[in-house]
Amino acid sequence: MNAASLRARWLRLAPREKVLVAASSAIVVLALLWLVAIRPALGVLRSAEQQHRMLDAQLQQMAALQEEARALQGQPKVGHDEATRLLERSLRDRLGTTARLAISGDRATVTLTGTPADALARWLTQSRVDARALPGEARLQRNATGLWEGTVVLSLPPR
Repeated sequence: MNAASLRARWLRLAPREKVLVAASSAIVVLALLWLVAIRPALGVLRSAEQQHRMLDAQLQQMAALQEEARALQGQPKVGHDEATRLLERSLRDRLGTTARLAISGDRATVTLTGTPADALARWLTQSRVDARALPGEARLQRNATGLWEGTVVLSLPPR
């Protein structure tokens, strides 16, 4: 159908039919407007408060990480021998007999047997802050009792 035939058909309609066609067209347009523009916008408005809170929490976490990074950058450099000594001490103090240390060049391999998760997390933080030892590789798994076993390879400061 072309525009001329539609116009001719429109002119043949009774006034009551024209009103019904116009009203149904308006309803269809309003329904499309609701589905395409208004409803999605209302959904965004409803979730904006929750998203704002989540983004604020992420911003606070990022600011805390930034502050921690600045604090780490401001600390004095640690030499290889001092880092090794600090790493050995932190292993002994935090993990006790559940960890063994093997140092090869600028890498330290820690073998864990039956280490609690909270002790492992505290030790990793302490080794990063005190000894400037950065985890490079980890092969860990939980045993039947829920304790960690495996190896962690750390990069030490160069000699």
